[in-house]
Amino acid sequence: MEIDQMLHSSVLVHVSKTPLNTLGVQQQSGVLTVGQMSHHSIELTWTREHGWADPPDQWTCFTLEQKNAGKNSYREIYKGYSTCFTVENLEPKTTYTFRLKDTWPSGQQRYYPSISASTEKEPLNGRNLHNAVLRNDEVELCQVLQSRTVIVDVPDKLDFTPLMIAVSRGFTSLMLACFHGHLDVVKFLRSCGASWTSRDRSGCCALHWATVGGHLPILQYLIQDGCEADVQDSDLWTPLMIVSLMSGDTAVASLLISAGADVNVKDKDGKTPLMVAVLNNHKHLVKMLLEKGADPNIQNKLGVSALDMAKAFNREKIISLVLDEESEMSD
Repeated sequence: MEIDQMLHSSVLVHVSKTPLNTLGVQQQSGVLTVGQMSHHSIELTWTREHGWADPPDQWTCFTLEQKNAGKNSYREIYKGYSTCFTVENLEPKTTYTFRLKDTWPSGQQRYYPSISASTEKEPLNGRNLHNAVLRNDEVELCQVLQSRTVIVDVPDKLDFTPLMIAVSRGFTSLMLACFHGHLDVVKFLRSCGASWTSRDRSGCCALHWATVGGHLPILQYLIQDGCEADVQDSDLWTPLMIVSLMSGDTAVASLLISAGADVNVKDKDGKTPLMVAVLNNHKHLVKMLLEKGADPNIQNKLGVSALDMAKAFNREKIISLVLDEESEMSD
């Protein structure tokens, strides 16, 4: 049985046998005061008129009652002579109402004004950590780690740790943070030792993921922190090739090129970033790549160049860009 299930299986109470009014200070008997609280318990204290030195037959008996949820009725949760009582296994962030009744030796009874108190928010735990990993939620993951209330190797019901689960899925929290553009999370994960060089199942690293996300601040931080701009995945794709395939974002491409990305790099099929940009009709990116030195005459393993591809797909504007660049180079 899980700990939280054990805690909620029954309503437990703890009664302190140590009297609080040991200094001889006379206070009104029966006034309820809230003591320590947690996400699952509320401590209530009160005072009494008699002292422990008095004969037991002169002691006042106290009955503590808790209001039933959604009703105007109360139920008894403690009866005795103590001045401290803690109700446990309450729900987090929930308000409860209590009242106290005292019974004198003569049989006379008296109720005191009710008091309400709320339990605290449940602290982050291992369940939160596992859920964050399963949902790819790097923000929640960061919150759990920063809370320092959870052992990072806490196992789930199958004895898998969060790291085992993340590894089995092939990507890291750092990759996800880079993709979503959460710079503060990226910096925190780096401070915890997360590596730029970790790879997913496709051989992509954090820089590839950041490029897919297209977040310039993340890319700038990665490059400044030492990431290789021309890092390749299992198919020899670089971040620049990913830009050429997906967004065609010239700002991202310019940043990568300025950091040392090769505009004429080839993947395992011999394709270059220019070819990929031509195939995806990213005209502005094609223009920029040509200006940065991309060679339109390089051929892939099938003997096809970027210009050939443009002609095959009737990319008239791109054909003009390539021919104009060749004309300028020949002048």
